[in-house]
Amino acid sequence: MNNEMLIRITRYYRALNKLRTIGLEKVFAHNLADAAGVSAAIVRKDFSQLNIYGQKRGGYDIVELSDVIGKILGKGEPENVIVVGCGRIGMALMHYSGFENDGINILAGFDNNPGVVSSNSSLIPILPISKLDEFALQNKISAAIITVPEAAAQDTYSHILECNIKGVLNFSPVTLKPMPTADGKLPVVHNINIGLELEQLFYEIKFPKEQSPNS
Repeated sequence: MNNEMLIRITRYYRALNKLRTIGLEKVFAHNLADAAGVSAAIVRKDFSQLNIYGQKRGGYDIVELSDVIGKILGKGEPENVIVVGCGRIGMALMHYSGFENDGINILAGFDNNPGVVSSNSSLIPILPISKLDEFALQNKISAAIITVPEAAAQDTYSHILECNIKGVLNFSPVTLKPMPTADGKLPVVHNINIGLELEQLFYEIKFPKEQSPNS
């Protein structure tokens, strides 16, 4: 499965979960196409490659399809995540209520600023960086979100890897490269530079690409 298909499948899964919560039982390819921003033909092609088949007139059973795609995506028990850097972006992520529906639990935030550190300030505790190692071990943290300033990004990243955390979502301005964790394995690192994304967005607005009908 290539990265583009993985993104689409993840969007299908998120859409199915929303439909599931409001009690719907059936979904059609064009419904999922709208959620993923693609054509119904691409949805059917994706499902064909994954050996998922519905009924021509009956569509897909939402619960069954959600479970199948969940297994493909490796969904099972909720995933525990921490946020390192509790500034505006970090706090916004910690207070976003949509993660829970996707099986993602942000258990805590970490910061080196005593002014924001508090175990009782919200439903999600904000702890000092010094407690990161112990917390990650006790709670089996598999992924961390970095939202620290540029100057602190590399040291924060190194600290996270020392805790044997396997995945990093990096919102800092620095591009982080995979380095071995404590057990010698390479983590999965996704760098999200909002400034660069906006630059690309404005470029594509000024110089739009021709799109095929099925894109």
